[in-house]
Amino acid sequence: MRVHNSTNCLKLISNPDNVEQVESFVQRITTRLGVTPDTYGNILISLTEAVNNAIIHGNRSDTSKTVEIRSAKFRDRLSFVVKDQGRGFDYKSLPDPTAPENRFRCGGRGVFLMRELCDCINFKDNGSAVELKFKI
Repeated sequence: MRVHNSTNCLKLISNPDNVEQVESFVQRITTRLGVTPDTYGNILISLTEAVNNAIIHGNRSDTSKTVEIRSAKFRDRLSFVVKDQGRGFDYKSLPDPTAPENRFRCGGRGVFLMRELCDCINFKDNGSAVELKFKI
């Protein structure tokens, strides 16, 4: 279920089933801006990971809380901010998912993927918000 949806903003109730709404949000924005298929894929994967983390880890799937996704275009960059209502996390000390002891663990790759696929990533508000930037 969606709480709010506009061209540049999507607000979701913290239910993991709502992650599927990210795709149409990204499709609408990237189509309007003529984003290449490769960049579209990077945006979709990164944003899906960020929203999934916000719902599950940030808001602990608490349906009384929401996740807000905002987009903005600045010259040749497209920016997305994903904000949850959780306490945040220590984004500086995440385990390396490529380390031998972590390779076969389930999960733990979302932030790694975002860092690999984005042109710039910034954590804000003690980790309860993340900004993802892409060159377009």
